Amino acid sequence: MGETLPPLKADIVTLCGEGEIAEVAGDPRVLDWPGEFEVKGISIESFHPNGDETNAFLFLVEGIRICHLGYLSHEISDEVLDRIGDVDILLIPVGGGLVLDGKTAQKVVESIEPRVVIPMVYGATKTRLQIGGAEEFLKAVGKSELVPVEKYSISGRASLPEGTMEFVLLEPKL
Repeated sequence: MGETLPPLKADIVTLCGEGEIAEVAGDPRVLDWPGEFEVKGISIESFHPNGDETNAFLFLVEGIRICHLGYLSHEISDEVLDRIGDVDILLIPVGGGLVLDGKTAQKVVESIEPRVVIPMVYGATKTRLQIGGAEEFLKAVGKSELVPVEKYSISGRASLPEGTMEFVLLEPKL
């Protein structure tokens, strides 16, 4: 993306598409193809929501279902929605260009109805990718005043919001 990353260490590395791979310490399991996996007690399913080579991921971690939509660039079909199922935490690419624009991202969020939404991939700093900021998405979902937080933590499934959708904007780490 044109940025120098801080030192990284991981057990699992998921790749959403083609591109450069950062150096990651440890002995991570690299997932860059569709399939079902289990790594260190975490169930992971990888699939192509765009109908191309772009990967998305479903994680099941201690009963919490997390959906990472990779570099999704358009609305998703009913078939993909059925595959995704109920989602507790949704990581959704926003910023337009190579990923979802604000209005389309809003439609995807409304179709999935997760408990927590975390925008990702958006251009928070200068990047060589053609991706804008998160502002258009936040405006579309009525959260234009959302203040970025350093980290988001939950103590378990019971600590997730019930009957409402929470939006979390994380501070960029680059």
